[in-house]
Amino acid sequence: MRVAVLGATGLIGAAVVARLLADGHRVTGFARRVDAAARSQPSAAWASLDMGRLTRPQDWTPHLRDLDAVVNCAGILQDSPGESVRAVHADALAALAAACEGAGVRRVVQISAIGLDGAAATAFTRTKQAGDAALMARDLDWVVLRPSVVVGRQAYGGSALFRGLAALPVLPVVSGTGPLDVVQLDDVAATVAFFLRPGAPARLVLDLAGPQHLSFADVIRLYRGWLGLPEARTVTVPPLLAALAFRLGDAAALFGWRPPVRTTALREIRRGAQGDPARWGAVTGIAPQSLAGALSAEPAGVQETWFAALYLLKPVALGVLALLWVLTGLISLGPALAGGADLVREAGASTMAIPLAVAGALADLAIGIGIAWRRTSRSALWAGVGLAAFYTLAASVLLPRLWLEPLGPLVKILPILALHAVALATLRDR
Repeated sequence: MRVAVLGATGLIGAAVVARLLADGHRVTGFARRVDAAARSQPSAAWASLDMGRLTRPQDWTPHLRDLDAVVNCAGILQDSPGESVRAVHADALAALAAACEGAGVRRVVQISAIGLDGAAATAFTRTKQAGDAALMARDLDWVVLRPSVVVGRQAYGGSALFRGLAALPVLPVVSGTGPLDVVQLDDVAATVAFFLRPGAPARLVLDLAGPQHLSFADVIRLYRGWLGLPEARTVTVPPLLAALAFRLGDAAALFGWRPPVRTTALREIRRGAQGDPARWGAVTGIAPQSLAGALSAEPAGVQETWFAALYLLKPVALGVLALLWVLTGLISLGPALAGGADLVREAGASTMAIPLAVAGALADLAIGIGIAWRRTSRSALWAGVGLAAFYTLAASVLLPRLWLEPLGPLVKILPILALHAVALATLRDR
């Protein structure tokens, strides 16, 4: 079949693309940024598409030519600059369903979320409900799959957070979290593949839930064991501290980042993610794997232990670097301006001392702000490397005595450069 996969670079979407290619389908992957995916998975066709902007049926029509099926794996946790859960989950899906009906693309597989039958707790669940309803109202061979928390060999978002928390020296527990019926990524991809077979059933909704009810702490314990770490002391995170951490995640999202620790995530994990996998198995013949079984089947390697250990250090490194550059710029513009100008004069640029000192301070500020902003973070990190290297080289030639200063201002640039390299190496989210 000729299949379009929306959200094809996400955790679920990428696994679905790989599975459908292995099954012999002709796949086109759609996502906002596809360059890296096109290089890593060249057997698929790739096209850039911002689903949140395609909210009318006619917006979708050019993308549906020569297709037999569409699989929608796109989703976002909550609103942030340039991203709207209503646009992606409800408006765009309603427009897509109408366009598929008009274009004769009958098979549409929707990846939704578990637990939508009850009261919708967040904008995430409310808009998922609305999108599902719009799809099911159409004369299409639709299938709505509602997975619980999805984990697998690949890691992103919540599944990556489990690993990061598992690597901590203590086991943090957020009070009031609901049970999680963790489901394996391979099982979700296999289910999508099942519903693209000739004669597969349609017009049904299935919960994709794992075979065990696990607490949040249980999941982290299983990942600790998988990483080869010993039992750790359990520490209950005070509610105020947990709320602050999730609010900080919201603040990071305003700068374009997608942290899994946001207030929507807190409300969702308190609600829990559970369902009955019996009907899933009866319809598809798929027996969902347990988390313990899946982990033991693929032992962790050094790459998993490194990822887990670095996961929570990444935002620390980026935050420290952004703060370093911003504070350096502010101090250089304020109380240290005269001292900076004196150094410029000593280096031989007396007539331009103040303008050059101000320019350097503004450059520091721009780099710090650039690191904090997701879209410019990589460029700003490289700019920081370049500027720090320039400061080091210029001072070595013009002010070599700074190498012998008691507090080692030039010596300290070397670990700062190393931290920039670590931040650049871990910057990619998926």
